[in-house]
Amino acid sequence: MRFIVLTLLLFFGHSLMAQQDSIPPKKETDSLELQGRDSINVGIKDTIAKKDSIKQMLRPKGPGKLLAKQKDSIGIRDYKIVSYQRDTTFVDTMLTIQKDYKYNYLRKDDFELMPFTNMGQPYNELGVGFGAIPYYPRIGATAKHPGYFEKEDVDYYSVPTPMTELMFKTTMEQGQYLDALLTFNMTERFNAAIAYNGFRSLGKYRYEEAQDGKFRVSFNYITENGKYGLRGHIAAQEMESEESGGLLDRSQFEDDLPDFQDRAKIDLQYTDANNRILGKRYFLDQQFKLVNHKKDSTDNEPTTLTIGHEFSYETKIYDFEQTRQNDAFGQDPFLTPIEDRARLKTMFNKGTVTFSNRTLGKLSGNVSLYNYNYYFNSILITEEETIQNKLKGEEISVGGGYSNEFGPLSLKGNINYTVSGELTGNNLDAYASFRLNENNSLTGGVHISSRMPDFNYLLYQSDYRNFNWQNNDAFEKEQSQSISVGFNSKKIGQLQADFSRVDNYTYFASTANEEEIGLGQETAFVRPFQEAGTVNHLKVKYEKELKWRKWALMNTVMYQEVTQDNQVLNLPQVVTRNSLYFSSDVFKKAMFLQTGVTFKYFTSYNMNAYNPLLGEFYIQNNEEFGGYPLMDVFINAKVKQTRIYLKAEHLNSIFSEPNYYSAPNYPYRDFVIRFGLVWNFFS
Repeated sequence: MRFIVLTLLLFFGHSLMAQQDSIPPKKETDSLELQGRDSINVGIKDTIAKKDSIKQMLRPKGPGKLLAKQKDSIGIRDYKIVSYQRDTTFVDTMLTIQKDYKYNYLRKDDFELMPFTNMGQPYNELGVGFGAIPYYPRIGATAKHPGYFEKEDVDYYSVPTPMTELMFKTTMEQGQYLDALLTFNMTERFNAAIAYNGFRSLGKYRYEEAQDGKFRVSFNYITENGKYGLRGHIAAQEMESEESGGLLDRSQFEDDLPDFQDRAKIDLQYTDANNRILGKRYFLDQQFKLVNHKKDSTDNEPTTLTIGHEFSYETKIYDFEQTRQNDAFGQDPFLTPIEDRARLKTMFNKGTVTFSNRTLGKLSGNVSLYNYNYYFNSILITEEETIQNKLKGEEISVGGGYSNEFGPLSLKGNINYTVSGELTGNNLDAYASFRLNENNSLTGGVHISSRMPDFNYLLYQSDYRNFNWQNNDAFEKEQSQSISVGFNSKKIGQLQADFSRVDNYTYFASTANEEEIGLGQETAFVRPFQEAGTVNHLKVKYEKELKWRKWALMNTVMYQEVTQDNQVLNLPQVVTRNSLYFSSDVFKKAMFLQTGVTFKYFTSYNMNAYNPLLGEFYIQNNEEFGGYPLMDVFINAKVKQTRIYLKAEHLNSIFSEPNYYSAPNYPYRDFVIRFGLVWNFFS
């Protein structure tokens, strides 16, 4: 019911919003609002054609019609989306196979992920990347975070008229998923957005209900003279799920007996546990141009000197609760019921000075202050050790960035170095691209970083005795170096190769012996470890779409190789996804239709196991999983600005052996038909 009410409010909200009487003319690109050089791909065709219904709808009528003729007409490119990095794209209402890949809970391509059976549950990793590691450690519970909106995930908007986007999708059982966005401009220079992302899904198995509620408000403002710009957002998020520990007896699933075709009859490890992520964040980013020297009014790249300030304050809580003790996490707990709670409060301030020039490019310097307080309720004192209840301190770092273009060559990079603090060391990111011609380009990148692992590796407390440790003095900083090269061609396809070298790799693993594993107590002995040797990881990924008339075959293949002294990083060697589909206009071009089949496969490997108490995956080298296909059949359609999706997921599970798992003891989802849509409104 709350999803329906929210949808109605967003739908009718247009009439309540203050809006300009006429369509504003196009402005010159401003560095405070957009990136220095707009990153919009000019090769992409506008979704709204000359005679599109949206342009007809937006065309002024009456007395304002003559004035509007003197101004630029509104097109889809005027509805701009600005990222945290100030890259700019526009609202895209096309229907493509890439849109089908992103039509999921994460709203991004999950090719390198393996979802659990229910929506909103963890994703196991089929591929990893060490080239984009956050500079500061996070609270942990990484298996619970794929759907969490970090500050880098919140977008800002610049629109000439109000725009609404609604995404709806059915879940696995007794629930719906809704992602709603309303963005509007109060004035020509002030834009705001309200967004809500939420769902509830009961799931096919007992006691695996999951639900989310993620609310965001963002805004951006620029003064009339363009000297001062301000943007910010507020995010409040809660992600909660019941935890069952997986199958108690795998034979009930694997033997495919009629009695257990109803998955609610299968016995589970426990039925009285749940965990939760709760987060609140306040973010502000402002810039002021001290110098803005233009040669003339047509100079789109003036010489500027800008000072800026970024501020964020965030509180985050991770909870695990269980009403009764269970041997899966250990015997003789300190207290029952189990109530574990880790808290992290962070405050970040960064001051920047940026010089931009047509010839010299953009050069910036910054100073950052990061305050953190990661804590539990009390100090734990036992006969063996004393474990503190908090890690508190501050990190002071300096850094800089540079970007420029020299004809077909584009350069971009940034560096950070910590001058005071114990969590971080340094960070370097450099990226270059070279345009060979209109159809081909080369890319390359380097990443170097040094930082401590996430907080839950360093300090953790639980009512279960086995899950208490303090490693902030014993563990060293993880050292990672990555290099990447890529070749992008319209004819040949996209080829990307990444090689990473990691020292002091940190991971979770179980120390349980064979007897304890046989008793189902493997998860009770999971602890953090740090690898003394070097871990090398090679990943090569190739994408190419082949088209013939109205048919297309989209291929994505990834190859990985890991060299290591001890088996601490487990990944499938090959992952492939192939989509064969048909596209055509139907019903006298009133509808655009895409229908086809997607086939995904990954080789068998020692798949990571899941620990619900920590909200983390851990290494297991006892058994292999994988080597099975995942086949989805889809029918997608577009009517005006509405994209409709109908998919039969994991169709081959009807006739294949039940050996498909997302993690040990956690089966992948059975055959299910799901429906949904994405709908854009322009006022």
